[in-house]
Amino acid sequence: MKREWHKWYSPRLGRDMELLVFGHAGLPTIVFPTSCGRFYEFEDRGMVHAVAEQIERGEIQLICVDSVDAESWYNRNVGARWRIARHVQYESYIMDEVVPLVRALGNWGQLASLGASFGGYHAANIALRHPDVFKAFLAMGAAFDLSNFLGGYYDNDCYFNIPPHYLPNASDSWYLDRYRHNTYILATGEHDICRGQTENMAQLMRSKGIPVRLDVWGEGSLHDWPEWMKMIRVYL
Repeated sequence: MKREWHKWYSPRLGRDMELLVFGHAGLPTIVFPTSCGRFYEFEDRGMVHAVAEQIERGEIQLICVDSVDAESWYNRNVGARWRIARHVQYESYIMDEVVPLVRALGNWGQLASLGASFGGYHAANIALRHPDVFKAFLAMGAAFDLSNFLGGYYDNDCYFNIPPHYLPNASDSWYLDRYRHNTYILATGEHDICRGQTENMAQLMRSKGIPVRLDVWGEGSLHDWPEWMKMIRVYL
């Protein structure tokens, strides 16, 4: 399996950022780690190995990025305005630095996004904010309403980065038309702590006529890596 490590100084984040690319061809999929996770998490947890055959056949290509969650949503040492601003910078890093790298690797079509837990939030949010770039997302065991991270603070950046807040008011045909031609998958376990938020997200999307596949896994499925490994084998 082709494996590439990339590191560069991000002018948008003001520090070095790293990522791993697995595969030589196929649908480029940006993989977001779980809360405050690192770019090597997906590999370390056996998730890359779980879909190694698809990668080696050239069906998918995984771009595993780093997070700045500890500097944004989870950073209790700064005010909420600074937290959301750092998240906005992170999105700029993904869109203006990571996506161009993917293009430079020869992938000029649309992308997909993927994540579990907090990474599932990132995967869904960026895909919904940029439906012309991301044709699909897979969010596993994800939470979507991040209001509790803001301590009561609220502004436009907060609103436009919390899907359960902006989706109910979505009316722009440019977005809605693209949503309806893309592929969205929400997966959770019957005992997943985020099951309620995942089901609510599916209901919100469907209320806007956005096709979404919602799967609630049984057999005691929890909010944990063994469940997510089974899921990616099915969905990827």
